[in-house]
Amino acid sequence: MSGRTGIRRAAVLAASVSLAFAAAPVADAAPAGSAGLDGPALAKKLTKNVTLEGVNRHLIAFQRIAERNGGNRAAGTPGYDASVEYVAGKLRAAGFDVSTPKFTYQVQITDAAVAKVGATTYRNDPLEYSPQTPVGGLTATLRAVPEDATPGCEASDFAGQDFTGTVALIRRGGCTFDQKHRNAAAAGAVAAIVANNVAGPLTGVTLGSDGVIPTGGVSQDDGTALFGKAGQRVTVDLRYHFEDRVSRNVVAETRTGRKDNVVVAGAHLDSVEEGAGVNDNGSGSAGLLETALQLGGSPKVNNAVRFGWWGAEELGIVGSTEYVRSLSFEQQLDIALYLNFDMIGSPNAGYFVYDGDDSDAEGSGAGPFGSAQIEKAFVDYLTAEKRVQVEGTDFSGRSDYREFILQGIPAGGLFTGAEVLKTPAQVAKWGGKAGVAFDPNYHGAGDNLGNIDRKALDRNSDALAWVTASYAISTEDVNGVPARSARAAVRAAAARTLHVEGDGHGHDVVA
Repeated sequence: MSGRTGIRRAAVLAASVSLAFAAAPVADAAPAGSAGLDGPALAKKLTKNVTLEGVNRHLIAFQRIAERNGGNRAAGTPGYDASVEYVAGKLRAAGFDVSTPKFTYQVQITDAAVAKVGATTYRNDPLEYSPQTPVGGLTATLRAVPEDATPGCEASDFAGQDFTGTVALIRRGGCTFDQKHRNAAAAGAVAAIVANNVAGPLTGVTLGSDGVIPTGGVSQDDGTALFGKAGQRVTVDLRYHFEDRVSRNVVAETRTGRKDNVVVAGAHLDSVEEGAGVNDNGSGSAGLLETALQLGGSPKVNNAVRFGWWGAEELGIVGSTEYVRSLSFEQQLDIALYLNFDMIGSPNAGYFVYDGDDSDAEGSGAGPFGSAQIEKAFVDYLTAEKRVQVEGTDFSGRSDYREFILQGIPAGGLFTGAEVLKTPAQVAKWGGKAGVAFDPNYHGAGDNLGNIDRKALDRNSDALAWVTASYAISTEDVNGVPARSARAAVRAAAARTLHVEGDGHGHDVVA
């Protein structure tokens, strides 16, 4: 999952998309023998066939790909290219129409990442959208915000000290980086340093929009050391430039089912540079891949199913954004809904479903019409079939559903948590450890094959399969398009009625 909430300077290259988008498909197109297809029956069969063993095999593949390619599967690396070939090869062998469309994106290349106190220099990575400092940096007094559950998240956190003209040091957690740095700026700080609250450097994160003061991130250990030097003079030097890169998505669609009412399910395929990304997002990619393989390229479905593995998500949700933007309005209209799976096996797992109806009244509000119904489909399955309590999670814009919902496409999906700390109340529901992040290895080297909650992965992979299969038969509750068999039954009933009642002039309407 991306730590970013925005897209910067990404542009489509050549599409090179092999999928043909029919402008006017036959409305009732369906595979031979599909009449009378039953959504629950297909969902039950697919869920049974999507096994933890099958999903875990793909995780093993992603781990080995990373180990053979410098330890990661990040966009722009051989490890990512090998991941694309692995997924695309499996899908082609299963009979899908597969393409790997290219897109361009811009990478923020760091020129200076410094926080220096006395003779000691600390790595201080500029956050995305951070303003830059002058060459040589700026020097001011280091002032520490007291550490609590929500450090720097309230204006009152800056009371009691004079932050005017200082560099504010703030621990990560409790709210967005943007909120922290804006509160610091409002208190008079000229720059901010955010210290990680888990082991490892603070990279791959963003302010989400153009920042107001230079803001960098340091590791947990370096942050702790800097807290011990509060009151001393610190030099902050944050500078960068941008370079173009090219990457690929993987897009696979069933050969059967309606092409004007497509169910799209996706997961990002890239990791961060720090590790193999087995949970983020090998877990979502593996669950999605096994579901696709067990469904097959020519299933008996009413609606075509399109699977997407998105690139450069960790660099600003680029691949999925550029894919959606590459579609015409009519092609977007062909998409009935989007299902997103980003981190579904976190080692200290929670069970979160995207809050489609905004019933939690938090954050960004409800998704487009139909999102509430998608949320209910996941909640109903997990609570009834898996006996798991669930919580909502906001459409914060931190994953690949972002551009879909911005274009009005209903969306939903699953999430097991990232850097946020699990509460005692959540431990009572789900087990695990309170006061520890849902994924303590988030964006770190520890996100490997040994740090996955396979019970959560199994449950969520089943939910992924169940909901995808259900909508492959009918999306009526989302957009009013019923299953083919239901439409046929309505037409038959109407025909019988007309035959009995005639046309009002003594003639039968139907022979």
